[in-house]
Amino acid sequence: MILTDEEKKILLAAARSSITAIFDSSALPQINYSLFPNLNSFAGAFVTLTVRRRLRGCIGNIIGDQPLFQTVCEMAVHAAIHDPRFPPLTKNESDQIEIEISVMSVPLPIRSYDEIEIGRDGLILDEDDKAVLLPQVAVEHHLNRDQFLTAICEKAFINPETWKRRQLKLKTFSALVFSEKEFDLK
Repeated sequence: MILTDEEKKILLAAARSSITAIFDSSALPQINYSLFPNLNSFAGAFVTLTVRRRLRGCIGNIIGDQPLFQTVCEMAVHAAIHDPRFPPLTKNESDQIEIEISVMSVPLPIRSYDEIEIGRDGLILDEDDKAVLLPQVAVEHHLNRDQFLTAICEKAFINPETWKRRQLKLKTFSALVFSEKEFDLK
C-alpha cells in the first residue's frame, strides 16, 4: 500500500488521539473516507509504542478486517493497555511515548528459508504456536537470517533451534513503516 505523507500523519494523529481518549474520555477520532480513500482500504497494521527507544507495547492485526483507519485506532489502544508483556500505559507515560505504525502487505507462504530477505520481510509462524516479527525487528537488532529464525521460534515459545531440524510453516510480509519521529510530531 502506498500512503501519502498527509495520510501517514492522519494515522499517527488518530493513534495518539485514541490513546489520549483512554485517559480523558475524549471522542474517538473520525475521518471522512471520501477525502482519504486509502484509509478506508482493508489492510493489516501494527502499532508500536516506545518510551526512550524501549518497547512499551506492540499489537496489531496481520490481515485487515476493517478500514485501515479503524484498525490503527483500535491497535493503538490495544498496544497501550492490552499488550500482555507490559502493564497498562499510565497517563504520565502517554506523554512520553513515540508511536510507530506498520501497514502490512498480504502474507505469502515460503518454501525455503532462502526466500527470506532481512530488511524487507517480516515473519509469521503459522503453526500451532503462532508468532509474528515485523520486518524492522531484524534490522533494529542487527539479526541475520539464522538469528531471525531463532527469534521467531523464541517468540512462539518453542525450541529456538526447531527451524534447524525442520522447515517451519512460515509466511513473509512487508510493511510500510512510519513514525511520529519521521514527521517531527513528537
